Formats: sequence, C-alpha cells, structure tokens
Amino acid sequence: MGLVSWLIFGAFVGWIASIITKNDAEMGCVTNIAVGILGSAIGGFIAGELGIGSYRNWTFPGFAIAILGAVILLAILNFIRPDHPKKPR
Repeated sequence: MGLVSWLIFGAFVGWIASIITKNDAEMGCVTNIAVGILGSAIGGFIAGELGIGSYRNWTFPGFAIAILGAVILLAILNFIRPDHPKKPR
C-alpha cells in the first residue's frame, strides 16, 4: 500500500478501535492514524505467528486483524495510563 493508503487505513482502523474501547472522545485524527498503523502491525504480527492471515491486504480479514491489533494496543495503553478515568482502581 502507498503512504496515502496507510494513512487512510490507519485513521479508519484507529477510529473504529477507539469507538470499541470508548476512547473516541479523547482521540484526534493523528492519534487515530498512529493507533491504526501500530495496531495493524501488532495484529499482523499476532496473525502471522498464528498463521491465520496478514494485515497487508485490503480484505475483510485483514481489516479485522488490524482492528483487533489496535484494540489490543488501546487496551494496554488504557491500563498503563495512570490519569485515565476508566482505569480500574
């Protein structure tokens, strides 16, 4: 994929993941792009290790893998951020 495709894909994946984790109110476009791209890499690594697919394809399974990776990334960030209001006490 080209750079513009990665930015669009990352923004969409990050936005969907932020809605799932209920972080959408506090995340901007740049953060969504970063989370989407990093989440795609995480999801792709996990899928590659399990032998179930790749994030490199514009397919529904590739999209789902990218969202799963982004949700995992946001869940980890929500857990380790001390100032996050949703962190369990």
